[in-house]
Amino acid sequence: MSITVTTWSLEQTSPADLRPAAEPSGDVRIERAGVPSPEFSRFLYSAVGGDIRWTDRLGLTYAQWEEILGRPGAETWVAYDRGTPAGYVELDAQDDGVVEIVYFGLIPAFRGRRIGGHLLSYGAARAWDLAERWLGRAPTKRVWLHTCSLDGEHAMDNYLRRGFRLFDTKVSEEPDTAAPGPWPGALG
Repeated sequence: MSITVTTWSLEQTSPADLRPAAEPSGDVRIERAGVPSPEFSRFLYSAVGGDIRWTDRLGLTYAQWEEILGRPGAETWVAYDRGTPAGYVELDAQDDGVVEIVYFGLIPAFRGRRIGGHLLSYGAARAWDLAERWLGRAPTKRVWLHTCSLDGEHAMDNYLRRGFRLFDTKVSEEPDTAAPGPWPGALG
């Protein structure tokens, strides 16, 4: 059995494209995960994507996670609400000054609190200044990401409000794989 999935690719081509969201109220902070940790990154990936069919990384080995997280220019920025991880944005520096926002999202219990727009704004800004933290990296010329029809209902609107522009759309048939979660009993 298969389902039709639409994938949209979006980009910013100048730091001036970024339209930051307002900061949420309360004790929300964003920090870089300075030590690559497959355990922590897998937790974030499965906690954020469990209800929206993020499955592509679930079968990765520990060594594969280490490789992804250890690449020069790979960064994970984590949003915390009163000290608890609420979501994350994962950046991957590519060739020629391109940075991909590989993953972005919030744990279901933290959605709807105005954290997502702020986290995306912060992550995009860190993509634009990534070369300042990585000696030898070319300055960022383009930040891009993709989202799909399986992602959260507010994802595309958030990307567009932050100044990302659509540059490609693809429609494909994919296996109808069950979403792994959320964890039974969790808010979702």
